[in-house]
Amino acid sequence: MAAAALTREGGEDAFRRLFRFYRQRDACDLRGVVDFSAPGGQVFRSQLSISSVSDQDAYRAGLQPVSQWKAYGLSGYPGFIFIPNPFLPGCQRHWVKQCLKLYPEKPNVCNLDLHMAPEKTTDLWGQSKEQLRRKGSNKWEPRSLLEKLRWVTLGYHYNWDTKKYSANHHTPFPSDLAFLSEQVAAACGFRGFQAQAGILNYYHFDSSLGIHVDKSELDHSRPLLSFSFGQSSIFLLGGLKREEAPTAMFMHSGDIMVMSGFSRLLYHAVPRVLPNPEGTALPSCLDQALSADLPVGSVIEHSSDEDWQVCAKYLQSSRINMTIRQVLAEGQKFPEESGTNGKGQAPSEDSYHENSKAKRHKPNRV
Repeated sequence: MAAAALTREGGEDAFRRLFRFYRQRDACDLRGVVDFSAPGGQVFRSQLSISSVSDQDAYRAGLQPVSQWKAYGLSGYPGFIFIPNPFLPGCQRHWVKQCLKLYPEKPNVCNLDLHMAPEKTTDLWGQSKEQLRRKGSNKWEPRSLLEKLRWVTLGYHYNWDTKKYSANHHTPFPSDLAFLSEQVAAACGFRGFQAQAGILNYYHFDSSLGIHVDKSELDHSRPLLSFSFGQSSIFLLGGLKREEAPTAMFMHSGDIMVMSGFSRLLYHAVPRVLPNPEGTALPSCLDQALSADLPVGSVIEHSSDEDWQVCAKYLQSSRINMTIRQVLAEGQKFPEESGTNGKGQAPSEDSYHENSKAKRHKPNRV
């Protein structure tokens, strides 16, 4: 049945039906998927707060001047903003390298910590880089630890058991990612945004993100920011109930989504990761070199050719997504609660990340 017909049906868990439709490996009817590179229909231009971010601060974050960004909204989704790749040439590489080399390191938390001894999850990059660099096209080759990575949490660490954050499970939030997030939030009208928690998701062509709502943060007045790098995906944005059929849209490398206001607490999911539409191993925006002259105070660092070779090999079959949140309003504190170890169990299909192979085994299998 075509996606359009499924959308018209509505009724009980229309979201699940469309999720399954786009999840199918042989799904070929993508005509109903919104493409922001050719906006039209329910897509309209959104206004940004250009004066809130200086060109210098945008450059320091690896972004084009806000006056050069394009931003779009969707009819029926107030508070949703889509910004197609506003990154300066070469700057996406920095965030990819951070997500693979730096952010998975201790004291941050990742899914591998739930199943492996602490000494085994130290220096995932060092343990994986040679295996990744040599990796061929045989899908039966053993996976490196980086390829087994499914999620990393930053700042206030999300507890998968209680679905809560807590004051006693916190590590310093990366300063470069905080600066990037603050500039994007300010450009979208949210000056003073504080990046306090991050969930990084690592997808492969057989991965998806289950249907969920991000409501664990205590302050819902601040936006949720989403950054995508690598291969493309289909993102589903629904309503306040799962009975409401979602809108499907493409997300490509460098694209940013902002969910605020009414759209902040809507159901959403990623049913499918797709090869980038250019038909090349990597999207062309990732082939661009970083300028030799970085501005004073830039949070962007040059990647060595050796490091980028490892990142590029990883991204040939993968996508990385960073979602950044403000957990607490200014002056707000966490309520008193009984202590937890903060680690929790691996998420199920309907709570967070899922992998098609894992569904045939125990839910918490890496």
